[in-house]
Amino acid sequence: MAMPLDNEAKIRNAMYMLLSIINDAGVPRNIRRAATEALNQLRDEKLSPGVRAANAVSILDSIVQDPNMPRHTFTRVLQIIAILETVRD
Repeated sequence: MAMPLDNEAKIRNAMYMLLSIINDAGVPRNIRRAATEALNQLRDEKLSPGVRAANAVSILDSIVQDPNMPRHTFTRVLQIIAILETVRD
């Protein structure tokens, strides 16, 4: 059985996935901007891991309904949200 990922590992994983969205030229600019904002929240070491994750989820939730989001990006955003929702302080 796999060991559960600790909070920092989950956040690093989410950051890596966000970078793939940010660097994808096929993703609309507003979605890349929101991904960048979420990434910046995750990088904010002044906040606890739970708060950083919650802030990022809030930003990502705001773009999930965007009709211009490519399908593969939509799937990835949902994966990131699912990971971050398991981060607890």
